Amino acid sequence: MSTRTYQRWAPEHWEEYAVLDSGDRSRLERFGTLLLDRPDPSAVWSRSLDFDAWDKANARFEPTGMTKGNWVPLESVPEGWNLKYRSPRLDLTFQLEMTRFKHVGVFPEQAVNWEFIAEHLKPGDAFLNLFAYTGGASLAARAAGADVTHVDAIRQVVDWTRINMELSGLDGIRWVVEDALKFAQREQRRGKKYRGIVLDPPTWGLGPKGQKWRLEDQLLNLCETVAALVEPGGFIIMNTYSGIAPSALETVWDRILPAASSEAGELCLRGEDGHWIPTGSLIRITTQP
Repeated sequence: MSTRTYQRWAPEHWEEYAVLDSGDRSRLERFGTLLLDRPDPSAVWSRSLDFDAWDKANARFEPTGMTKGNWVPLESVPEGWNLKYRSPRLDLTFQLEMTRFKHVGVFPEQAVNWEFIAEHLKPGDAFLNLFAYTGGASLAARAAGADVTHVDAIRQVVDWTRINMELSGLDGIRWVVEDALKFAQREQRRGKKYRGIVLDPPTWGLGPKGQKWRLEDQLLNLCETVAALVEPGGFIIMNTYSGIAPSALETVWDRILPAASSEAGELCLRGEDGHWIPTGSLIRITTQP
């Protein structure tokens, strides 16, 4: 019988990022010196701060559809700026910019995974980051001395990670611009093994050649392929922002790797008022040595 725990995770070491307030389906966040007002469908409670506090935001994101929108500057804002993350294990720098998808180039809640990666990898370990976006997990693994392969289907975000790598004083990451599942399947055929694997699959999307991706259609195939790539005693980190519950992820992985240990729960942020703000589902699996 595998060991399972359920919990909530929120980062502890951010100095240049904070959630100043949340509610009415929005978050008021500080990214370095900028205050941003972004939608958050999970923030169904009322705001703690008054309108004057929220009116101090430098920019507000206004949706124009399900996934896109526009940033409305409320005062002068830069086209891009840097954000530092420092902890006893890590010293990383990210280049940020306001995108049409409301993201700015970093998911602050992911810092809990960066810390786990840095703690559980040693120099020379093979590490695979699938659906890697701008690469916080890749940077954390490389900072630990791991041999990092970073896979994303979009060239622009891979180039963005390269900038983050250089800003963080790192080098040597292997870049792969390809459909993550297809790459993982090819690695499986090659018999490749990794000490650590991170996957953050999107709910839906398009590959580099216009291929359609829907997570519910590919979930089992993806998890089975990744399970074949992890070496004995290695770990898998999977998180989703798709609405798939942590208990569902736990069941999927328990069927695939029944002898492994796992911990599942919510990936969260903590507001300055102490409230938990759920952002997604997270599971960590550790295989038997």
